[in-house]
Amino acid sequence: MKRLMNTALLCLGMAAAAAASANSEPTEKDAIAMAERGAAFMKANGKEEMMKKISGKDPEFLQGSLYVDMRDINTGIVLAHPVNPAIVGKDLTDVPDANGKKYRREIIELAAKKGKGWVDYMYKNPTTGKIEPKTTYILRVGDVVLEAGIYKK
Repeated sequence: MKRLMNTALLCLGMAAAAAASANSEPTEKDAIAMAERGAAFMKANGKEEMMKKISGKDPEFLQGSLYVDMRDINTGIVLAHPVNPAIVGKDLTDVPDANGKKYRREIIELAAKKGKGWVDYMYKNPTTGKIEPKTTYILRVGDVVLEAGIYKK
């Protein structure tokens, strides 16, 4: 009986830890890791397959408010977006955020110059539906930019 109780408590503890982990807000480290997973997948399988993964809302690249999207570095055209597919195929480079910042232009310029880094702006959080401060890790892979961002609290 004691062994059964210990096993049950262990299972409950593991479930609680998993739930806490699942409910915690993503971190900058999580965003970097997701973008790097995307880059590795893309290098192994190609740009078209990565676009399918993103557009198909693959859980490896869409986890709550953390997701990867893809932009062409030369044209600024959004190639894949799991949360807002309406912007795919559009060049929104000079469309500002809620504060007037042309952050997409900054993303493209940073990707072209340094290949990776962080850009801050305001964006609609898919989990709250509100415009919130966001920081996005950008990673250039060939002629595209992978973007994975987190919302700041």
